[in-house]
Amino acid sequence: MKKMAFIVPPSVELLDLAGPVQVFTEARFYGYDVSLEFYSYHQDIICSSHLPFGKIANYREAELNEGDFIFIPGTEHEYLNSFDFKTERAFFKWLNECANKNVSVCSVCTGAFVLGQAGLLDGIECTTHWRRIPELKQRFPKAKVIEDVLFVKSKNIYTSAGISAGIDLALSILEDLKGPLFTHKVARGLVVYHRRSHNHKQESIYLDYRNHINPQVHEVQDYLIDHLSGENSIEMLADLVAMSPRNLSRVFKEKTGLTILEYLTQLRIENAKTLLNNPNYTLEYIAAQCGFKTARQLQRILKN
Repeated sequence: MKKMAFIVPPSVELLDLAGPVQVFTEARFYGYDVSLEFYSYHQDIICSSHLPFGKIANYREAELNEGDFIFIPGTEHEYLNSFDFKTERAFFKWLNECANKNVSVCSVCTGAFVLGQAGLLDGIECTTHWRRIPELKQRFPKAKVIEDVLFVKSKNIYTSAGISAGIDLALSILEDLKGPLFTHKVARGLVVYHRRSHNHKQESIYLDYRNHINPQVHEVQDYLIDHLSGENSIEMLADLVAMSPRNLSRVFKEKTGLTILEYLTQLRIENAKTLLNNPNYTLEYIAAQCGFKTARQLQRILKN
């Protein structure tokens, strides 16, 4: 079972920790067999909002292997400049050793400073909260600090910008592990309808066009995903959500920027591209599964 280990530092920023945790908690709700574990290197922890934590296991108790993940959330700026932080050499050494055995190490917000102290940012691209970019550059001159991005993946070292960007990073990791359709379900469960990529240009038909909160349009989108080969007439879809065909067409285009047919076609193309990876499937079978009339029609659309 893959493990997601969350390190809880002193003065931790709550959302930096809770955002990624909730992504994988929601993933478990949808059936992903993943273990969430929590560790620290201090006995008494109070978050930046002064909410105290109970007893948390020491990081030395963690048994992590290649393919597992460590998340380091951000903490108060004052702590990062304290003598206590800079003398956590044993923890920094442990973190470096984990990375060397191909455990992925991820930071949220100012958690990047922890990775820097562990020597994990030397020579790689990375990022942090926009407010701390100049300081990250100054303290770790060997790091290739990138501005104006939500997150950066450099081999098995991942860094993200501030606060909610940790959710974007966690969803991206989940998509790498479980695929875009599964991640769409998780994002919708979190009411995160607009998945943001590291540079806002990465596209996913399952997750894009969700930056609205209209429940009827979401219901139509979910129905289309699950019924690609069906007739999917505007009349049937309108009955599904108790709207008139004309009103549904108008609202769908208003909320997503696409017509229903355009959205359905993109869904079918995406699924066809996935099925084409299976050498046992004929083009005729894939066309039928995706709702295309003929294999020739599918070929023409893919070519375009």
